[in-house]
Amino acid sequence: MNFEHGGVGKSPRPFEVEAVRADFPPLHQEVHPGKPLIYLDSAATSLKPSPVVAALDAYTADYPANVHRGLHVLSERATEAFEDAREAVASFLGVEDSAQVIFTRGTTESINAVAMSWARSMLEPGDAILVSELEHHSNLVPWQVVAKEKGLDLRFAELTDDARLEMSAIEAALTDRVRLIAVTAMSNVTGTLPPLADIMDLARRKGIRVLIDAAQGLPHGDIDVRKLDPDFLAFSGHKILGPTGVGVLYAKRELLEAMPPFLTGGSMVVRVTRDSSEWNEIPWKFEAGTPPIGEAIALGAALRYLAAFPAEQVAAHERALLEHAHAVLGRIPGLRIVGPEDLSKKGPIASFTMEEAHPHDLAQLLDRHGIAIRAGHHCTMPLHTRLKIPASARASFSLYNTMAEIDRLGEALESIQALFRRRVSRPATSPARLASPAQ
Repeated sequence: MNFEHGGVGKSPRPFEVEAVRADFPPLHQEVHPGKPLIYLDSAATSLKPSPVVAALDAYTADYPANVHRGLHVLSERATEAFEDAREAVASFLGVEDSAQVIFTRGTTESINAVAMSWARSMLEPGDAILVSELEHHSNLVPWQVVAKEKGLDLRFAELTDDARLEMSAIEAALTDRVRLIAVTAMSNVTGTLPPLADIMDLARRKGIRVLIDAAQGLPHGDIDVRKLDPDFLAFSGHKILGPTGVGVLYAKRELLEAMPPFLTGGSMVVRVTRDSSEWNEIPWKFEAGTPPIGEAIALGAALRYLAAFPAEQVAAHERALLEHAHAVLGRIPGLRIVGPEDLSKKGPIASFTMEEAHPHDLAQLLDRHGIAIRAGHHCTMPLHTRLKIPASARASFSLYNTMAEIDRLGEALESIQALFRRRVSRPATSPARLASPAQ
């Protein structure tokens, strides 16, 4: 990452996990009597540090005005903070032109914007879009919709048996009609890290546009936007220590200028007559209506917070958490971790199944231990079909997690496993004796 804003980044704050944890209010509570919160669900939404909460509260309490149109002090203050947040995003991404940063409601809306604006207006029947089997529904369903509407070919790069995405699979799926490769930076289930640099090199040689779904990868520093130079990049605020309701679409200026707006109304116009409208300049051409003002300001605070730590120290901590999780979970009989066996190809996520229990039962019972994980198909039904499992339990890690929390996860899973084994081995006097707690 490359981030310098308001002096942040010039004197990095040493990374110390216990000091970091003090900044996150939810970690200082018992979710059940005697059970302090162990939050292992950051891939769904990250916790928010106090500076982010304060930034959102300050906007709401002190200057809750609309942006760009007002001439009074509160509106001017809100506009300045909102546009300052845009600069913070650009700096975090290593992008010099902040007009290439569009505020949206999240990754889903950002990808839909590219599908419904760029793809709908620029692609022709018979053109192709290439995605991988890793993709979240947000980076699949929009392409399905526009492909059906426009007569496009939606192609898939297939995974290895341990859910790696190799360049050979990308190359095998290419045709001379592929116009866009849309790929995640990190799987939200397997943690798989696609070879983004190699994908970009291939795309440049063949004149193919690339969209990166950075919702999972960006919070862990796995993307160098300046070096990769993607055509489009999308991420959500709430997965990178920021609030819900705000996201970002980054796109190259020439593409944004050529794309029609996908939402209309509000200040995305400069002139309107009865018969026609003239679009505003970017980025405002794509920010119809009242934007997520307080949320964007708080996102800027989140990126400043994260950038205050040496990126390599945060990455090393999260890498150690992943390795420890694999070691701890790998010792539990009947537990299968899904995803790459080579941890250098994987981000800080450990999804798994356990023979004795459905993932939903695991999540419910772990909650009784104060441990928050996610269970289900995680908005990746095609990926779970490829993995030959209906659902998975997912523990995901962030900078505020500790080795001790992973140890507690392992201990809790072992106790749950013993519980289910006792139930199966005990003679059943009635069918109800064998029912799982979720039934």
